[in-house]
Amino acid sequence: MPIVKYPRTVEPLWNEWDRKAQKCGLRHTIYAVNGDHYTGEWLDNLKHGKGTQTWKSTGAIYNGDWKFGKRDGYGTYSIPDPVTKEYRKVYSGWWKNDKKCGYGIKLYSDMEYYEGEWSGGKRSGWGRMYYKDGSIYEGQWSEDKHSGQGMLRLRNENRYEGTWKDGKKHGLGKFFYLNKGQLFEGFWVADIPKCGTMNDFGREEAPTPTQYPIPKVTLIGNLIFVNGVS
Repeated sequence: MPIVKYPRTVEPLWNEWDRKAQKCGLRHTIYAVNGDHYTGEWLDNLKHGKGTQTWKSTGAIYNGDWKFGKRDGYGTYSIPDPVTKEYRKVYSGWWKNDKKCGYGIKLYSDMEYYEGEWSGGKRSGWGRMYYKDGSIYEGQWSEDKHSGQGMLRLRNENRYEGTWKDGKKHGLGKFFYLNKGQLFEGFWVADIPKCGTMNDFGREEAPTPTQYPIPKVTLIGNLIFVNGVS
């Protein structure tokens, strides 16, 4: 019986090279053509798990969780100081789909930072912002602006408590002028008080009270009395 010989099937070299190039699991530093580099875990050629990414153009570093090629989970983002070249942490918190999402702390400068909730890379939900002028806002945010219920305390301890919209006082609110011992309660539109009442409040403890207290106005029948005088 004749013996039939079939030609041996030889796998192309590129198949072997491609198989070796597949990134899965923990790998040493992988460099991109633009100079960026990543050290950490992979899954199906995508950054997945724990890892550190460095961007050559800015020198920024992200260290934390990844999911299918995007920052997802908990991580920190740092940038080099332009003068000292030392790294300073800019953001520390949660990410989703490559954007800040969940609770996190962001440093805008040595004197200004935010701690609270994020959504889609913007301040959204509850949060507290410390401004470099000494004022502090604590309350609700939407699209990076004060929105909803919140309190703004100024450096001199005067404060506003009430409703906000698009970063401005809007709706019912109270403004405590603690430096002069007065309280305004009323309705605001785009940072402007439209109507309300002004009363004395803590005038005895105020550091610079008004010269005279606000007279008490009462209505009896059809007569208006100011400090007992009609």
